[in-house]
Amino acid sequence: MITVNEAIDLVVRNTERLGHEMIGLSASVGRILAEDIVADMDIPPFDRSQMDGYAVRSIDTVDAPVELELVGESAAGRGWHKTLGAGEAVAIMTGAPVPAGADSVQKIELTRANEEIGSRIQILESTRSGQHIVSAGTEIGKGETIFRSGEAITANMIAPLASFGYSRVKVGSMPRVAILGTGSEIVEIEETPGRDQIRNSNSVMLEALARRVGAVTKILPNAKDDLSALQAQIKAAAADSDVLILTGGVSVGKYDLTKAAIGDLGAEIFFERVRLKPGKPAVFARLNETLVFALPGNPVSAAVTFHLFVRPSLLILQGTKSFEPRTGHAIASGDVRAARERDTYLPARLTSDTEGRLIAKQLKWHGSSDFVGFSQAEALILVDRGTTVNSGEVVRIEYL
Repeated sequence: MITVNEAIDLVVRNTERLGHEMIGLSASVGRILAEDIVADMDIPPFDRSQMDGYAVRSIDTVDAPVELELVGESAAGRGWHKTLGAGEAVAIMTGAPVPAGADSVQKIELTRANEEIGSRIQILESTRSGQHIVSAGTEIGKGETIFRSGEAITANMIAPLASFGYSRVKVGSMPRVAILGTGSEIVEIEETPGRDQIRNSNSVMLEALARRVGAVTKILPNAKDDLSALQAQIKAAAADSDVLILTGGVSVGKYDLTKAAIGDLGAEIFFERVRLKPGKPAVFARLNETLVFALPGNPVSAAVTFHLFVRPSLLILQGTKSFEPRTGHAIASGDVRAARERDTYLPARLTSDTEGRLIAKQLKWHGSSDFVGFSQAEALILVDRGTTVNSGEVVRIEYL
């Protein structure tokens, strides 16, 4: 039995990046960049006014109030492309280019004018050089790298990508994931379970989790507790997917056939038991070129082991540079105990106290089959094996 960190290390070392593809920018949110994004121009591309007002030479406003001659107008998309001379001013709008010769902008509220070209305007207060002007290249310079390969594309990144001409972007290929539930007691969601039966909740849960991190998923018909039939389904599924996720049949009972089926097919098994609660009987293997994760049948165990092991693998396949879960610390709202021999990951809700501290409250649940209790979880509380964190003490958390 290996530790959680040792298991994660085996997943990382045995997962290799897939290829890449070019996709339209509008469809790229959530995908992983497979290229560096470089600015092809300065932003702003010219000295830009921050205000509606008048572009002036600050030296002409030292003795304000002063009168200047209005010689032109600079609007967004239609600049005034002459050189401003002594005693002159140009009407300017927010976002418009500042004309050559001008070194400041006075906002319209501090001026008086009839706005007719050739008229005289009053500048009521002096200006300083650079006032209300964003200089060319201040935000980003041509040739600078703004995003790097391996970053996940967010909605906030779309405007910069578009501004630098990336109508299409190179992204990591989405892994093809097949999901195969096992167990003769399992019936489909739309069926009414008979005596001793339960609905197939794990497959659709794992599909949702896989899609959330960028996988293309396919749920396969549930496998019954028959070794030869299970082997045939596993072999067929692995031949048509980058990752195969199985759930159920990984413990040591008479009808726990999944590990035997994987082994008999010649898979290379990297680990099959982890010092973890919930989720000890998790399996990670490779069958030919397909990565295989055989997760426990209990829903909470399946969700936790997906979070710890499958999620990073799916992200690495897409070329991510950051596959680690988001972690942090919180104050325990009650005593939290780990199993004696296994690191324990307990579902929790997060709140804040009157002092603004983050509070982790362990959910009331009834073990790894309690998917209703787990549905309220926002994070996992991490407690090292054989230890107790007392109420009011700091605990480590991983956000779900």
